[in-house]
Amino acid sequence: MSVQTKEPEAGESAAIPPPKRGRALPWIVGALGVVFAVLPFVDVPLPGVFSGDLSSPGTLQILAVALVFAGLAMSYDLLLGYTGMLSLGHALYFALGIYGSNMLMVYGGLPYFAAVPITLVGVAVVATVLGSVALRVRGVASAMVTLAFAEAFHVLVESDPLSVTGGEEGLPLSSDHIPDLFTGVVNLQWVYWLALLFALLTFVICRHAVSSRAGRVWQAVRENEDRVELLGLVPFGFKLLSFGMSATLAAAGGAVYLLVIRGANPEVGTAIFTLNVIIMVVLGGLGRLWGAALGGLLFGYLDHRLPDLQRAGVFDDLPPWLEGPLTEPMFILGVIFVALVMFAPGGIASLPARLGLDRVVGARRRRGHETGGA
Repeated sequence: MSVQTKEPEAGESAAIPPPKRGRALPWIVGALGVVFAVLPFVDVPLPGVFSGDLSSPGTLQILAVALVFAGLAMSYDLLLGYTGMLSLGHALYFALGIYGSNMLMVYGGLPYFAAVPITLVGVAVVATVLGSVALRVRGVASAMVTLAFAEAFHVLVESDPLSVTGGEEGLPLSSDHIPDLFTGVVNLQWVYWLALLFALLTFVICRHAVSSRAGRVWQAVRENEDRVELLGLVPFGFKLLSFGMSATLAAAGGAVYLLVIRGANPEVGTAIFTLNVIIMVVLGGLGRLWGAALGGLLFGYLDHRLPDLQRAGVFDDLPPWLEGPLTEPMFILGVIFVALVMFAPGGIASLPARLGLDRVVGARRRRGHETGGA
């Protein structure tokens, strides 16, 4: 008995069901964006959470880093969570955004807002070329290829054979080519707002992408790539699009991160940094942009806040066996990660469902529809 298959017509990817979209999510994100935007005007201390007022430079610095990591996590979720592709070299594109923008300013004399677009175009081309190689294979083999590219870049940056990257010391920010709004501690709120803008734009771009026709194919590839081929589609092109978009967004985050940390550091291109990004996404919840953003915010906050608490002597009265681990962000994140794996495998994004909050919201919506219909 033979099985007859029908060749799909143009646009027949409708056979792939569209993703569910929360109508309230954009409004919630918009409201949170407004709240974050007004924080530089709020002179309210949060003892234990931050060392100063919400509007203090130290607090804004931590929040700016956390927002960049939130956007970076969403860019990686586009690749891993929605397309199902594991990359161990995502830090490469983040680092290219940092080094590319800075080197164009230092050696090319370009202003910041001219150097960044050129860098993003260059990263998009590089990601397309490298992705064309890495995506020829699947699974672990593909991940190892991405790791090889990232490690090669890291070795080149640290060895600095052309004396252009600063080697292990890194490359300081070219302040002469930065707009005055982004220079000095007194203007740190503008850097913070730029980081917030990056996080919000990344959410909008990623949400639109995963809701598009290509995004539906990405999710189908994640579930069963062979079935996508049987539908008459070519997964390679869609996977390459996801790879390139994810890399370009990561590079944009790197360009913003350059202003936040005031320079380029070779550590941002290591495999360890990519593992940190994976932890952000898994911690927040794979395949849910807002979950990945929460994971990035949490990681960025702990990574920079815990050392401050150590310097302030908060852990001095604790036993030595407890004081050491609590000052390490990865220890805290590891404990949270293990707890989530045990009790909420879907990450932070799965907690509402685990706690039954989604059923409560759904019941209220149904009652509202029934009341409205009556």
